[in-house]
Amino acid sequence: MTLALAAEKEALPRFESPMMTRVGGLNKESTVRVRNLAKSFPGRRSLTQVLRHPFSQPRSAVLKGISLDVADGELFGILGLNGAGKTTLLKILGTLVLPDAGTANIGGYDLREEPKGVRATLALVTADERSLHWRLSALENMRLFGALHRLSAAESFSRSLEALDTVKLTGVGDKMVGAFSSGMRQRLLLARALLSRPSVLLLDEPTRSLDPVSAHEFRRTLRDEIVGKQGATVVLATHNAEEAFNYCDRVAVLHHGTVAAVGSASDLSSRFVPEVYRVWTPDADHPCFEWLARRALLSELTRRDDTGDGSTVECVIAGGEAAEVLRQLIDAGVIVSRFERAASPLQALIARIVEAHESVAIGGTNDA
Repeated sequence: MTLALAAEKEALPRFESPMMTRVGGLNKESTVRVRNLAKSFPGRRSLTQVLRHPFSQPRSAVLKGISLDVADGELFGILGLNGAGKTTLLKILGTLVLPDAGTANIGGYDLREEPKGVRATLALVTADERSLHWRLSALENMRLFGALHRLSAAESFSRSLEALDTVKLTGVGDKMVGAFSSGMRQRLLLARALLSRPSVLLLDEPTRSLDPVSAHEFRRTLRDEIVGKQGATVVLATHNAEEAFNYCDRVAVLHHGTVAAVGSASDLSSRFVPEVYRVWTPDADHPCFEWLARRALLSELTRRDDTGDGSTVECVIAGGEAAEVLRQLIDAGVIVSRFERAASPLQALIARIVEAHESVAIGGTNDA
């Protein structure tokens, strides 16, 4: 092999063997693959601690071996409270911070060995971004950053108009950014990220400062336009459970720098939340309920009087036994007007996931 051919081969991106991720019943190739990422930062010390131990350098672990896969064209949520490690994870994926251990592969590029390839593949959008020029119009901001991407004037102009249209800012390109609402500025940041036509978008709490209506419109733009029509892969970090579970295909729940669980809302609910059913009936005191409880077909009976729809009975039914419970009630002569599974509050779901994760960390076993 000649030196020229060897150099050309070395310049080609090194793709690992494709890995598949199951999303919505389908196997899709993983665009983002994270393995055992760990990161710690120097801990804060008081003046007394510095004087007593000048050479001691305690560190605070933020990520403790994160591993996850994001499928091609997936809207993937990273859900966690403040301090869970969401921002640090996105900054590592965006090549802004180096991990202490572990690796990641984004679009076929290794995070450590091919950072330029990673940066050409993705774009990072944060909620506290301050690089927009408020004395310039939206279109002037877009063309400025188009030039930084080394686009020609014509291409920068056409891509800017296309991106503004995608995020529903058509017609306000000549408006000064300083007059924009917070929702419009967040949309402009998203449009700016689309200038380079990335295949992966990393979003760090983009709706944090938005009102409910603006936040809803922003999420729909992500889901319908960016993911649905353009086929981009979006990784969305948020502390909002409703945002994560109602809009994302799958969610990774982070807790103290570790992945507590990964899955869709329905999958995580079935794994971590007991199946609570609500029975609307005028026979809430019927002895059949107690009889079913003694047979361990249901438990945690709670009776409520609802003046609107009559009395209700809430109970936990063992997995797969709902149809049998309903049949037994009807055979016993219980009048059932409605019988349905009660939706569990999302915060209760998060609490159960964290509780199960902490019990595994303490006991070393996982029964979930």
